[in-house]
Amino acid sequence: MPTPARWRQWHRWIGAPAALFLAFAATTGVIVAGVEFFGEDEAAREANRALVSAVTTASPPGAWSGALDVALANAAKEAPDAPIDKVAIELKGTAPVITFYLGRTTGGEDRRLVFDARTGALLRVDDYADKPFINRVHSGEAFGDGGLVFAMGWGLALLALTVSGFTLYWRLAGANRQGRTGLRRWFF
Repeated sequence: MPTPARWRQWHRWIGAPAALFLAFAATTGVIVAGVEFFGEDEAAREANRALVSAVTTASPPGAWSGALDVALANAAKEAPDAPIDKVAIELKGTAPVITFYLGRTTGGEDRRLVFDARTGALLRVDDYADKPFINRVHSGEAFGDGGLVFAMGWGLALLALTVSGFTLYWRLAGANRQGRTGLRRWFF
């Protein structure tokens, strides 16, 4: 079993580079959480949470498919022959929408078209990426497969830092807690 001095040495060796990764992961994590918390999509989800959709499982298919047909026809005018990656139909809320996520003919994502689900009118055209850029930076995916492997490595380094720190604490606490009571036994 390594001595406390050896554990401290390992902890320092792991801790120095891990601090850089921890700062990167913490910074990008705060940005991801902030975008999610303050973003437009989250505000719409919160506003719609207490509402009840007018369309139910007992509704006839025409309750939603007619708007889908109109939106698809308008999408064909906006982006002729564009590949459709996916379709999202949001029937709940004060402004229900149908969203077409379009790809490129050469592969990859292109843009999304958002239509009013009641009228089929085009509301807006946005850039479309499968995942937001900041999420890809946070996970390391923005840097390719090497970035993902690196992210797993820094995650393991942070885990090793945690284990070595806890081991140090536990071994030092054992030596320093004799004769102490209450919280002072664990927080010396």
